[in-house]
Amino acid sequence: MPETVPLRIVFMGTPEFAVPTLEALLTWPGCQVVAVVTAADKPAGRGQKLAESAVKQAAVARGLPVLQPTNLKAPEFQQELRSYAADLQVIVAFRMLPEAVWNMPRLGSINIHASLLPQYRGAAPINWAIIHGDRVTGVTSFFLQHEIDTGNLIFQDEVPIEDEDDFGAVYLKLQHAGAALALRTVQAIAAGTAPSIPQSPGRGDLRPAPKLQKETGRLDFQQPAAALANLVRGLSPWPTAFTTLPDGRGLKVFRARALPGAPSADAPAGRWLTDGRSYLRVQTPDGQFDLVDLQLEGKKRMPVADFLRGFNAAVLQG
Repeated sequence: MPETVPLRIVFMGTPEFAVPTLEALLTWPGCQVVAVVTAADKPAGRGQKLAESAVKQAAVARGLPVLQPTNLKAPEFQQELRSYAADLQVIVAFRMLPEAVWNMPRLGSINIHASLLPQYRGAAPINWAIIHGDRVTGVTSFFLQHEIDTGNLIFQDEVPIEDEDDFGAVYLKLQHAGAALALRTVQAIAAGTAPSIPQSPGRGDLRPAPKLQKETGRLDFQQPAAALANLVRGLSPWPTAFTTLPDGRGLKVFRARALPGAPSADAPAGRWLTDGRSYLRVQTPDGQFDLVDLQLEGKKRMPVADFLRGFNAAVLQG
C-alpha cells in the first residue's frame, strides 16, 4: 500500500560519487532525509589538516544531522542511528554494514552499485569494467543482505562506455545515472511497487571487482597493446597506470593507444621507440603501445611532445 507520509531516510555515503544521490533525494517531497552517515574526518594535505568527506560537506551545507562513526558495531552509534527511526536506508559508496545496521529500518536498506550486478561485485567496479574492455556498464539498485553485492535486485540502468572514456569519464556518467536510479528506486519502494529479484547464481563468466592494489597499475609490455591501453583508461586519472624507464625513473601514463602491427625482428616486446620529437612507444607482442599523456616522477603531467623536449632519448637504450 502506498505511503501517505514521507519516508524517513538515513543516507550513507562518503565520496563525491554519492553527493548527487543525496541531492536527488532532497528534491523529492515523498521522502525526508533525517540523517547522514559518513566517514570520520581524516588528515590530508601537507599540513595534515582534517578533511571532511564530500558527503559531509554536502550534508552540513543543507543543515542535515551528520553521524561519523569509527565503529559501526558500537552500541552508542547504533542507538543514535535507531533514534532517527528511519523507514529506509540508502547507501552509496560507503563501508560494509553489520546486519544490525542494514536490517534496522522497517523497509530495509538499499545500495546503489556502479555495475550491472551480478557482474563486478566489489570495491572497484568502474575501473575493472574499463580494464576488461567492456563497452557497456551501468548502475544497479538492490536490497542489502549478508554477502557483499549479492542482495535482491530492484532496478538497473545501462550506460555506454565509449572508446575514449577513461575512469574519470565513466565515473561522472555513473554518478548521475546512480542518482536518477536511486530516486526512482525510493519512489517505487514508497509506492509499494519495487521488485525484489534474486541475483543469478555465480557463474564462471562473472568478473569480480576487487580493491585496486598498487601493482594493478604496473604496465607489462609482454601483454597485448590493446589490453595495456585499457589498463591506462581504467586507472586514469587516478590511481594511474605506471612503468619504469630503463634508467629506473618512474613514469605515470594517463592516456595511451594501441597501434596494431607485428613486431619487427629488431624490436622485441619491451623495446622503447621514439623519434625524439613526436612519439614515445613501446613494442608489444602484437603491436606498439603509444604513450600520449604522461608524467615523469618529480615532473608535471604533459603531452608526449612536450615531454620529449629536453628528454634524453639515450636512456631508452639502457
